[in-house]
Amino acid sequence: MVVVFVLCLFLLLGAVHWYVWKRVVRDTAPPGARGRRVRRAGAAALTVLPLLSVSAFVSGRAGFPFRLQQVLAWPGYLWLAVLLYLTLALLAAELLRPLLLRRRAREPHAAATAPRTQEPHAAAPVHREEAASGAAPPRPEAGAPGRRLVVSRALAGTASAAALGTVAYGTRSVLKGPRTTHVTVPLRRLPRAAHGFRIAVVSDIHLGPVLGRAHTQRVVDAVNATQPDLIAVVGDLVDGTVEDLRDAAEPLRRLRARHGQFFVTGNHEYYAGAAPWLARLRELGLHPLENDRVEIAGFDLAGVNDVGGEAFGQGPDFARALGDRDRSRASVLLAHQPVQIHEAVRHGVGLQLSGHTHGGQLWPGNLVAALANPTVAGLERYGDTQLYVTRGAGAWGPPVRVGARSDITVVRLASHEA
Repeated sequence: MVVVFVLCLFLLLGAVHWYVWKRVVRDTAPPGARGRRVRRAGAAALTVLPLLSVSAFVSGRAGFPFRLQQVLAWPGYLWLAVLLYLTLALLAAELLRPLLLRRRAREPHAAATAPRTQEPHAAAPVHREEAASGAAPPRPEAGAPGRRLVVSRALAGTASAAALGTVAYGTRSVLKGPRTTHVTVPLRRLPRAAHGFRIAVVSDIHLGPVLGRAHTQRVVDAVNATQPDLIAVVGDLVDGTVEDLRDAAEPLRRLRARHGQFFVTGNHEYYAGAAPWLARLRELGLHPLENDRVEIAGFDLAGVNDVGGEAFGQGPDFARALGDRDRSRASVLLAHQPVQIHEAVRHGVGLQLSGHTHGGQLWPGNLVAALANPTVAGLERYGDTQLYVTRGAGAWGPPVRVGARSDITVVRLASHEA
């Protein structure tokens, strides 16, 4: 099944690149020898770019030197974002293509049939043969080579500009750092004394070949600026090993909250080596909750491992984290993936805090994310349990976000007794 999936993925990638070459290169190339050179150059570029993208994805797991991973990551990942929006723009342009060709085909005919206003002595000379036969000058046919070239260049240029502009905007959004959002969550059984307790929720920072120490510092500054009572980092912190990202993670040491900084694993921690990272995070002052819980002022804070840990014998254990707790107390659960909400409901959790979805990251990725997650972003209720999903503070793959701005969230707990 894996081989079939990979084969289908490569076939789809090949078909998309052929379509882009056809519309952006072949259809816009000038005739003659120069056009042949343009087509060959375009074919070479549309061969190298996807190879860079594939290399960027496999470089980490293949053990490439980290510097080489960084060199491959920027062009490889950015090309995937450009390809997405270029393809969408070209598909939208297909709706306009026949209309533009038909419109341009009518213009010569309209000019030929327009009433003449010149004086007889100013009229253009007419050859005797044309006058004798009564034949009108030939009209260019719809879709003639010259007309097709003009229309194709206009549509390809517009689509390319739209794609590049969208990706530039989305990249700037990521590099600016996350915005801060606020949400108030009434939590059953929360005592009056804990009313207003503030949890800074941050997820999906994705330190790696693209986002490094400067990104970590932006996130830390944004979190500390909220002056929370507690900080919850809910997974997918890294895309690389401790050796490669030791310096990039160093600013996490400056996270500050009155009741501490807590962490649960995401699926990407297991790709990178969860055990070394958990040890490193303890050095940096974070408290990992590995299927465990602690008592905070007025409620239980629990955390479970991500489902990605099951392949490594380190999956979530809700019974261990929640099974023997006093259910008369309020509870907050840290769990990376929203799909873990169903176990949270069964264990009587009041609020689950998650990430993982990135809010879709690249529109229309939110539609795809909705197929795999019960909630893509925001606050929703499942029975007596509420689920809040943050869009995340970083980006995976392309350092680009469109329609899903990165964020950290300050969750303010509210007591029904207040």
